[in-house]
Amino acid sequence: MESRKNKDQPIAAVLLGRAFEPDDANRIFTEKIQQRPLFLTPSSPPPSDLRAARRRALQKKTEQRKKALKPKPLSASQRRKLGLYDVPREGQKYTIFEPLHNLWLGYMREILGGEIYTGGEGAAAKLASADFHGAEVEVVRSGCVSRVGIKGIVIKDSKFALEIITRKNNLKLVPKEGTVFRLEVPAPASESDRHQETATAKQDQPSSMVIEIHGEQFQYRSADRANKKFRSHFSKTL
Repeated sequence: MESRKNKDQPIAAVLLGRAFEPDDANRIFTEKIQQRPLFLTPSSPPPSDLRAARRRALQKKTEQRKKALKPKPLSASQRRKLGLYDVPREGQKYTIFEPLHNLWLGYMREILGGEIYTGGEGAAAKLASADFHGAEVEVVRSGCVSRVGIKGIVIKDSKFALEIITRKNNLKLVPKEGTVFRLEVPAPASESDRHQETATAKQDQPSSMVIEIHGEQFQYRSADRANKKFRSHFSKTL
């Protein structure tokens, strides 16, 4: 009879009856178990929003279509194969690059300012970060004797070499390693020089700034050199 009564009772009441007195077990079961709801986590996922799913699928499809239509950039090897870095034969003329050289002279006068007359560490720091496309350079020292004396306008400043167009319309590729380049930046003509008011000012003021560049210290691309901070250090080649 007692076992049948236990079967009719909830399992929680039966367990409490084994641990507490009957009155205490009934009170605990009524206050803390029977009157308290039991929250169960559903095993199945919540219903998905079909509209949001369609929107995400449409957005993903649109992005994939944009990527397919957008051409991929060419690699460096592909650019070389296509000859994008090569100057065509009809464009290898000194007169074509003379306006570029004049622009470069104005650029150098602007960044040097008054240091074009005095030089010093300030001018050296500015020259180290300058762009030499359009500069007229001359090879004064080189490990290869046949390169000494090459003079012309720089049309390409790569990491390890300079491409120079000479006055005879010859394109020369000069490596930077083991080579010393000389370039000259004429000082801007002042009003006194133009009107020839003072001859002493002409004698005291230098006519141009002559710079010698050791190519081994400039083995960087012009874009990388513009953002690089150079520090003065001892060089064994000097």
